[in-house]
Amino acid sequence: MASAVMVPVHNLSESPNTRTIEIFDWSITASASPISNAAECDALQAALGFPLPEMTFGSNRLELEHRPSGWKYVFGTEQALKGVKNGELGEGDGGVKVGYADAWLQSRTDPNSQLPLPKTVPTKPYDWTYTTTYAGHSEGASSSEVAWKEENLENTAHGIPIAELTRPDPILFYAEIPLFEDELHDNGASHLLVRIRVMPTCIFILSRFILRVDNVLFRTYDTRIYHSFSSSPPLLVRECSGWEAPYDRVKRVRGMSFTAARLGMFLT
Repeated sequence: MASAVMVPVHNLSESPNTRTIEIFDWSITASASPISNAAECDALQAALGFPLPEMTFGSNRLELEHRPSGWKYVFGTEQALKGVKNGELGEGDGGVKVGYADAWLQSRTDPNSQLPLPKTVPTKPYDWTYTTTYAGHSEGASSSEVAWKEENLENTAHGIPIAELTRPDPILFYAEIPLFEDELHDNGASHLLVRIRVMPTCIFILSRFILRVDNVLFRTYDTRIYHSFSSSPPLLVRECSGWEAPYDRVKRVRGMSFTAARLGMFLT
């Protein structure tokens, strides 16, 4: 029989749309607000230079702060959308074409369109699937103090311990933070969701972008971040990976559900 895991001292706080846990040297805040209003969309679209996804959660954010150093690692909507290709897509950009993509794009960029878009509507092309390889970004302490390094395959601390994450340890903090979602004008779906759970021994974050273009393809891009509270000096492990598969191949799998979790498992 497995021994019980000791629950460390931690503090939880909550306010409208925001939840925070303070544990060891870390402060973690999850902000999950409703879809951005018209004024917020106007400002964000002007900053990005292309039409926003149908459901944009511009104020949503996950912030992981190491209090002694002031270093922060953040997942936020604006930075995620900055990873979307803005302009003509060339070879290697991952562009996706459907039967009436040009007409669809025109409907999203035409100032005379009946769609409720902000007034500052650009007329240039962009990646209409909103594919992004955004893996979060750093704030706070300078990069000379905190920096990502290549994995040392001989160092077991540089991997994510699946066995630890699958143990039935108590979950002290859990949050889901949607950043954006779009139904691609009934051609499929594109969305980015960040999840975090804090357990007595560690922090685990999964950011997952999922794209489904009907009759064309499925695509995912995952960022996993793991931190063990016992690591000294503090160490965060980040794994980024992406997969793509033809739509028909996924659809042929008997009983396959198109949920994000099952799709990620299948493409893996």
